Amino acid sequence: MDGYMQFIPIIALFVIFYFLLIRPQQAQQKKRKEMLAALQKGDRVVTIGGIHGMIKEVREETLVVRIADNINVKMARYGVERLLGEDE
Repeated sequence: MDGYMQFIPIIALFVIFYFLLIRPQQAQQKKRKEMLAALQKGDRVVTIGGIHGMIKEVREETLVVRIADNINVKMARYGVERLLGEDE
C-alpha cells in the first residue's frame, strides 16, 4: 500500500496538467478546425500575417483572398487566423 502512495502526487500532477493545459488546447484546435472548414465566399478574414481581406474563391486546400482593388492573393486555408465580424 505504501508503494502506491508514492505515485499519488505524480498522478495528481498529470490530472492538473490535463485540465489546465491539454484539454483547453484540444478545444481550441477543434474550434479552429471548425472555423477553417466553414470558410465561404464573401467572408472577411485576417491572415496569420495580419493581412485583412475578403474571400473571393474557396477551394479544397486554398483560398483566393481579395486584399485591395484588383489584388487577389492565393493562400493556404490554414493561413487564416480569424474571421472578422460584420462591424469590423
